[in-house]
Amino acid sequence: MNASASVPTSAESLRTALGGLLDGLPPKQATAAVDRLIASYRGRTPTDSPVLRDRSDVAAYAAYRMPATFEAVRSALDALAEAAPRWSPGSHVDVGGGTGAATWAVDATWDGPRGTTVLDWAEPALALGKELAAASPSQALRAAEWRRAVIGSGLALPEADLVTVSYVLGELTPEARRAVVAEAARAGQAVVLVEPGTPEGYLRIREARDQLIAAGLKVAAPCPHDGTCPIEVGQDWCHFSARVSRSSLHRKVKGGSLPYEDEKFSYVAATRFPVEPVPSRITRRPQIRKGLVLLELCGPREEGLTRATVTKRHGDLYKAARDADWGREWPPATA
Repeated sequence: MNASASVPTSAESLRTALGGLLDGLPPKQATAAVDRLIASYRGRTPTDSPVLRDRSDVAAYAAYRMPATFEAVRSALDALAEAAPRWSPGSHVDVGGGTGAATWAVDATWDGPRGTTVLDWAEPALALGKELAAASPSQALRAAEWRRAVIGSGLALPEADLVTVSYVLGELTPEARRAVVAEAARAGQAVVLVEPGTPEGYLRIREARDQLIAAGLKVAAPCPHDGTCPIEVGQDWCHFSARVSRSSLHRKVKGGSLPYEDEKFSYVAATRFPVEPVPSRITRRPQIRKGLVLLELCGPREEGLTRATVTKRHGDLYKAARDADWGREWPPATA
C-alpha cells in the first residue's frame, strides 16, 4: 500500500531526529566537518577505509546529506510505486546505506511490516543510523538491522523484495560497481539505483540500467521502455530534481539562507515482476509561455525524445500541463 500522504510526517520526523542528535554540536564545528568530509569521504575513499572519525563527523555529514538523499530516493521510489501500484516490499536491503536515508524513504512510500537490513562499511554511520531510527515512530525503522559490510566485489546480499543502492556507485571502482549491481539484480525482486544528477552520475545509471536489463529485469522507471536510452552521450543527460526543505541548522551547515534547495539526481528502478511504466515522462522543467506549455518528453521506444506543445485549445490537458512537474508522467492518468 502506497503511503505517499504520510511523506511530510516522515520527512519532519527525520528532521526532528537529526536536530535532536545535533544538539550541542556548534555550527562552526559541523561546517568544518562537512567541508572535510565532502573533500575526502564521498567518492575519494576506498570502501574499506572510511574517513568518518567520530560521531560528530557522522552527525554533521548526516545533517548535510540525509534530507537531500531522502527526497531523491523517495522520488525514485514513488515512480516505482506508481508503476507497480499493487506491490509493496515485505523486505528491504539498503546497500551502502550509511545513516539510513533510503530506509526512511522506503518507510515513507509504503505502509505495512517490513524486514530491513542496512549495510555499510562505516561503523560510526551505522551506529548513528540506528540511533536515528530508534527515534522514529515507525516500527519498521526501529526494527531495522544495521550491519557492517565491505561494499564491493565480494558483496553477498540476502534475497529481498527491494534492494536500494543510493549515492554509492560513484564511490566504487568500475569492477566493484558492476559486481554490486550484479548482486543487487540477483538478490532483489525490485532494484532502485540513485546517483547524483550529473553527466557522470547519469552514465553510471545508464550502464547499470543496461546491466539490470541483461540480468532479466524490466525497467519500471523513469524510462517508458527497456530499449536503448535515446539520449546521445555527451550531448545531454537524464536527471530529475527533488525539492528539499532545510531546517535552520541545516542552513547553517550548508551556508545558505533559503528554506529549501533542489537536489538533482539520476535513477533507475527495475523489477522481476510485471510493471506498468508511464507512456511518457517529462524530462525537463516545463516551460510555461503565454497561452502554451512546452514539455520535453521521453516516450515509447519508437518515439524516443520528443517535445509537446500544449495550448489553451487542448482544454483540460492545458490545465494539466501548467501544473505538470519535471519527472512526472505525461499525459497524466487523470487528464
